Amino acid sequence: MLKFRPRSFLIFCWLGIALPGCLSSSQPDRPPGYLVVGLESNPTHLDPRYATDANSIRIGALLFNSLTRTDQNGNLQPDLAERWETIDDRTYIFHLRKGVTFHNGKPLTAADVAYTYRSILDPKNRSPKRATLQFLESVDPVGPDRVRFRLAEPYAPFLESTNLGIVPDGSRTNDGSSRQSLIGTGPFALEEFLPGERIMLKANANYWGGSPAVSGLIFKIIPDAMVRVLEFKKRNVDFLQNDIEPDMLPWLRDKAQASIQIAQGTTFQYIGMNLEHPILKHREVREALAYGIDREAIIRHLLKGLAIPATGMLSPIHWAYESSVPKFSHDPERAKRLLDQAGFHDPDGEGPLPRFKLSYKTTNLDLRRRMAEALKQQLSEVGIELEVHTFEWGTFYADIKRGNFDLYSLSWVGITDPDIYFALFHSRNIPPNGDNRGHYRNPEVDQLLEQGRRSLGVDERRVIYSEVQKILARDLPYIPLWWAKNVVLTRQGIRGFIPYPDGDLISLKNVSLSFSNPEA
Repeated sequence: MLKFRPRSFLIFCWLGIALPGCLSSSQPDRPPGYLVVGLESNPTHLDPRYATDANSIRIGALLFNSLTRTDQNGNLQPDLAERWETIDDRTYIFHLRKGVTFHNGKPLTAADVAYTYRSILDPKNRSPKRATLQFLESVDPVGPDRVRFRLAEPYAPFLESTNLGIVPDGSRTNDGSSRQSLIGTGPFALEEFLPGERIMLKANANYWGGSPAVSGLIFKIIPDAMVRVLEFKKRNVDFLQNDIEPDMLPWLRDKAQASIQIAQGTTFQYIGMNLEHPILKHREVREALAYGIDREAIIRHLLKGLAIPATGMLSPIHWAYESSVPKFSHDPERAKRLLDQAGFHDPDGEGPLPRFKLSYKTTNLDLRRRMAEALKQQLSEVGIELEVHTFEWGTFYADIKRGNFDLYSLSWVGITDPDIYFALFHSRNIPPNGDNRGHYRNPEVDQLLEQGRRSLGVDERRVIYSEVQKILARDLPYIPLWWAKNVVLTRQGIRGFIPYPDGDLISLKNVSLSFSNPEA
């Protein structure tokens, strides 16, 4: 029988005791007209050429514009590019908006766009995005406001790669926190970056799309979930998206005068595995793990229904989603049989000894720790012992990127084109060349992914990626867990925020405040 801690009771009791004293000592920590956003983890790098984690990408999108951008429906829209034309299947010309300036007053030109892409392709700069742009043969200015992209071969998802933030010509690579080197054309400019504490952005009064309604944004890094709620209740935080303990939502709705929006999102939670591990290299073991996990119980008890079980990376709203793939419902007995078939027999029947042990890495955030506890208990019922190791975000993410793990759990956000499968599962992209961190190899998948890149027709690509999804669901380089719902919590008096399925924060530029100070 799976058991979960009575978390809600503990939270409400703790808040009930702590809040009165905390409220009396509240000290506003923001200039007038600034909106304060609470974050659970620190962005690691705001330079768009190096940003890979979700918070870095989301905050970076407020500083930097790209040639194109996806809207709240997942459709590609012009951004810095006023329009573009396809000369042939390998050549594209983008026409830039006129009158766009960087935060330092320098006009945007085609040279800036060319420099941004070339700096990523330069191996000396060690950009993690270099592998995803290997299809580019050249990027050249054609006059001051036109830029030509020449591809080495036809590449179907090319337009998806034009959502890269543009930096000024000559911008050096940096540590990701320097105000002088993080200059974009976006609705906000970097004012202050104190890693682990806060990021302050000031509204760009000269923004080509119209100055934001707020004076600025402050992103406060608050790793502890209860402290984030306290800060929201004290009105030191105005906005939270997804960084909210599900148990706390009923209390927040009743006690904190909060507006809550919940909508299905596309963020994909999964368990990643090292396929070179002597145990995990057996597909039967990976299948046993998938059957041993009770997603429904975790979603019901820990996530309070704020997710739906996933069958793969692409959500049901994606044009290439394939529903006819193998699915893994909770079936402990089948998991045990698979482990027996793989040669990992139970050494003592119903006794306490496990079949084997595996290391599981996660962050030290409370919800992630409790999810690890649930997985540990569920898998113990089929004879698998998880040794749970928790880390602060930076250490954890560095280990995952290096491939230093047996098992871990992470999420992918902002999935647009199915070419993401190439980055994650093509054998060419095993680190340090890409993000195939589990070292998955399948020649058939490699061939399909290469074909998917070359095929320009949507119907043809849909057939290709349907087969890719079916093979990956059988091979299980990832174990799908769920697609998370997006939860947006705002103070009353905040208007204009539009939630995006991928959790994008770009609509913060449209937010207005009807309160004049934190105590309003």
